[in-house]
Amino acid sequence: MLIVGELINASRKAIAAAVEARDRDVIQKIARDQVEAGADYVDVNAGVFLEREPEYLEWLVKTVQSAVKCPCCIDSPDPKAIEAAVAVHDGTAMINSISLEKERLDKLLPLLAGTDLKVVALCMSDEGMPETANARMAIADRLVNALVQKNVSIENIHVDPLVQPISTNILFGVEFVDTIERMGASYDGIHTLCGLSNISFGLPKRHLLNQTFVSMAIAKGLDGAIVNPLDKRMMANIIAAEALAGRDEYCTEYLAAYRAGLFGV
Repeated sequence: MLIVGELINASRKAIAAAVEARDRDVIQKIARDQVEAGADYVDVNAGVFLEREPEYLEWLVKTVQSAVKCPCCIDSPDPKAIEAAVAVHDGTAMINSISLEKERLDKLLPLLAGTDLKVVALCMSDEGMPETANARMAIADRLVNALVQKNVSIENIHVDPLVQPISTNILFGVEFVDTIERMGASYDGIHTLCGLSNISFGLPKRHLLNQTFVSMAIAKGLDGAIVNPLDKRMMANIIAAEALAGRDEYCTEYLAAYRAGLFGV
């Protein structure tokens, strides 16, 4: 399971303050904590700063990678900000995200064309947010084909079918996991990834819904998640679900997590 640590996001007040103050210690500690907890990528987002986003995103990449040997997930729809961040990134970054929205697609496709960059392909179009598995698949088909035609390897594409809250439509969870299963059957080698927490928006005991939802999605083939890796219950749930889904040979990851005390939560 690919884990993208979500905590270095300037929409969080403490992160915004640290970025504005150029407080390397704060950012680097959060980066180290996430990697030590199991993150494979560290998401970096400076979107709240608008005009200064390229400058701040570049600083975040340098700051994070000077603390951890881990690639970044560069979280921005702005090609100028992405270009600035990619230029200073060591190794292969992940771009979060491209969509089928025309303006976003037209701006980001040239940046991705023919590169080894990983990319999150978000199932969103100018027509809005899809509500059914069929609508998600229709967007994914067009978006994946557009990327492949620009020489983006299928293995570098991480489709995000777009998690929406079940508090607004009780079928949103079912439609999402159905899309995960259909993506795996339709594209050999493609990956799926999502941010989980929106599924429980507006409801009590959100952690219970989030943990159950990730297990359902893993059972259908989800192989990446944007989460808080410091949430030990969520990480334990992911490891257990991976084992139960037959994706942890000899249960080695499960046993390692047990020995490390992760399940004592």
